[in-house]
Amino acid sequence: MRAFKFGASCALSRHVNRRVLAFLLLLPLVLEAEARAEASPRGLWVLCEGSQRVLEHPERIDRLLADARAMGVSDLFVQVYRGGRAWFASSLADPAPYAATFREGERDALQVLIARAHEAGLRVHAWVNVLSMAGHAEGPLLRDLGRRAVAVDQHGRSILDYPEFEVPPPDREYYRMGTPAVWLDPAAPGVAERLAETLVELVRGYPGLDGLHLDYVRYPDVLPYSPGTRFGVGLSFGYGEFSRLRFQRETGLAAPQGKSVLNANRWDDWRRAKLTQLVALIGRSARAEQPRLRISAAVIADRERAYLVDFQDWASWLDDGLLDFAVPMLYTRDATLLRHGVEALSGLGARREIWVGLGSWLFSNQPEEAMAQLERVEQIGGLGSALFSWDYIAEHPELLDALTPPPAVDPMLPAAPAEASAAELDGEDGLRSE
Repeated sequence: MRAFKFGASCALSRHVNRRVLAFLLLLPLVLEAEARAEASPRGLWVLCEGSQRVLEHPERIDRLLADARAMGVSDLFVQVYRGGRAWFASSLADPAPYAATFREGERDALQVLIARAHEAGLRVHAWVNVLSMAGHAEGPLLRDLGRRAVAVDQHGRSILDYPEFEVPPPDREYYRMGTPAVWLDPAAPGVAERLAETLVELVRGYPGLDGLHLDYVRYPDVLPYSPGTRFGVGLSFGYGEFSRLRFQRETGLAAPQGKSVLNANRWDDWRRAKLTQLVALIGRSARAEQPRLRISAAVIADRERAYLVDFQDWASWLDDGLLDFAVPMLYTRDATLLRHGVEALSGLGARREIWVGLGSWLFSNQPEEAMAQLERVEQIGGLGSALFSWDYIAEHPELLDALTPPPAVDPMLPAAPAEASAAELDGEDGLRSE
């Protein structure tokens, strides 16, 4: 019996020692993985008018935070401004949605969500739709600035006059709006200033915010795309009377109109500059209120299209410090396109902070593909990621399961060994139970 106890003790000792040795060998890999996770943030978009409406339902905050942590999310992009309507305390935007949000004592819904997220170790960015007013043709901004604030095409037609905000006949036979909506012209009088003031109101009222996340910060586009005015084809926007007069005043040149390609390149450069100036004004104004605030933007993933069609020079925004990071929306089911896109963004990410936006909602019937895309981003290295969107994932539990990695095994807590077998007890020292 004594020999049995001694043999078993030696076998268990060897078993534990092997565990310790394995842990010591794996420790550098564990630390590297933790460092990589820290250097590779993961965002999650949370819609204000999606299926969950978490700012209206306090009981859903626990589920949001639990889902986010399960998926390894580090940052929440919580939508609080859409269509000129505010889910935060505002005197400049339409406050009707804010009135429908919940309260806990003296704190409103956004304050509660920020505090709870911080307790859970998550950062919160206020997600705002900048130049798209969605389907809202009325509201404080348009009431105060008037029709001149709305984008006009090269034929002099305001989007306000587009039927259901879609391209009117006869052009509709050939073109479709990329995103049908009321779009603001960033170069029109008062637009940039009004948007910046509204977002200052946001960050001033919620000092706990970690970031300001800009969306729809681009000119509208149509399908199929036309790469710039110089070709004289397609539809483009920003041709309002006041914008064309401003261009002439600032450059001494006449703005093209209709089928004209006069000064086309300078015109495109000018519109691109106006969009950049809007981003700069928003960031400068917001950081004056909260210097630690991180500014980011959801951007068109194809840089050439972003630059030539949407006048969104987001790589330069990063280079010039207007953004802290960019989130290119690489939404595709095509694995080859995803690989090409991620590789291109990885090259950019060598000296810029880039999070790859993934369209997880595309894979409700193939949830494993959503995780495969996420793994593709992480395999490249040097890139963050962002998932669109929590509302859709919450509706499809199979997506949540697929995007939730298996629980990590703590190497400091080895599993209890099974009952020692005769072969284990025999061991190298020849001690046996008899």
